[in-house]
Amino acid sequence: MSLYALGLNHATAPLDVRERVAFAQESLGHALRDLLGRRQVKEAAILSTCNRTEVYIHGPEPQGVAQWLEDFHQVPKDTLTPYLYLLPREKAVTHAFRVASGLDSMVLGEPQILGQMKQAVRHAESAGTLGLVLNRLFQRTFAVAKDVRTHTDIGSASISMAAASVKLAERIFPSISNQKLLLIGAGEMIDLTATHFAAKKPKSITIANRTMERGRQLAERFGAEAITLNEMPDRLPEFDIIVTCTASTLPILGKGLLERAIKARRHEPMFIVDLAVPRDVEREAAELDDVFLYGIDDLANIVKDNLQIRKEAVAQAEEMIAEQTRSFLHWLEGRAVVPTISAIHGHHEALRSAELDRAKKLLANGTPPEQVLDLLARGLTNKFLHAPTQALNQAGEAERAELVALFERIYRLPDRH
Repeated sequence: MSLYALGLNHATAPLDVRERVAFAQESLGHALRDLLGRRQVKEAAILSTCNRTEVYIHGPEPQGVAQWLEDFHQVPKDTLTPYLYLLPREKAVTHAFRVASGLDSMVLGEPQILGQMKQAVRHAESAGTLGLVLNRLFQRTFAVAKDVRTHTDIGSASISMAAASVKLAERIFPSISNQKLLLIGAGEMIDLTATHFAAKKPKSITIANRTMERGRQLAERFGAEAITLNEMPDRLPEFDIIVTCTASTLPILGKGLLERAIKARRHEPMFIVDLAVPRDVEREAAELDDVFLYGIDDLANIVKDNLQIRKEAVAQAEEMIAEQTRSFLHWLEGRAVVPTISAIHGHHEALRSAELDRAKKLLANGTPPEQVLDLLARGLTNKFLHAPTQALNQAGEAERAELVALFERIYRLPDRH
């Protein structure tokens, strides 16, 4: 059994493919149990974000996991094949470390991925699919990510999607202070977006969320108004800037709804950023003349255009990750000999127990303690040496030379040459 990571991300698959295999958070437990129930997988965890869907596996080579991914999401057979990567063992470990450290992100050094990975681990724990190996992998992953962010400048090279949204809005509108902002959702990404936009002092901020309580909690921090998603369609024409990021599996802003909003606005432009996967806005809405619609892939290009990547920090982080990968693999390889070590311990414990019983009987029969101790030591020595001595005597010439070298190393015997 070994480690594997199978998945696709922003570098290997377009958005319309990524959104087809994104997991809703509430479905992860069922998905993980289904995976372990249908395939020869011993442990599993699923990381599903806007930019990637990855399955981390401990077990035999996961031949059927790609097909399971297609079956679970009801995607036609072989649809995902051109976009998937399968990373075995060392590559899987390095990949996990790089992802958590922000080196594999659409935005270099972005910190949100670490929290998303921790959430993936919590889901796997709750589903009962996280065992010793994956738990050790992820705990080491979190420690590596912390070290990378602490000891390198990788985090300072990050320009978040939220900040990029503001930069893009400033290309459309001369001043954000004159615009009304609508944020749809109340998760971490919307929280970040609210922080960046609030610094520009928009005319007003409104937060629309499925549950009023969570939306109101976020709104209070930014002096914003909170509304429900049910109220949002009637209020839509009020807003100049819209940023949406919900966990909805279906679009919540359709082309028709936006067309009516634009008409009510007398064709005043609307700037929309859709940070959700699957998308919150129907892609056909981009066809409307007065709608400026941008998705996360569009923002990634803006981030790359404005980002001065710190090559020295990246090189330093990669070196740290390589060292930690070697350390983890050493531990993993040690796991393979655990059954043998246990068997050796059990064998010698049985020998010890037999000799100890014999010594106790001799003492009970009146044999002097000094003599009993001598017999006990001799008996243990003879029994411990019986198996290796017998192996040497029965070995052929070539095998005997190998055994001699092995025993010299094990018992640290003086060099006879």
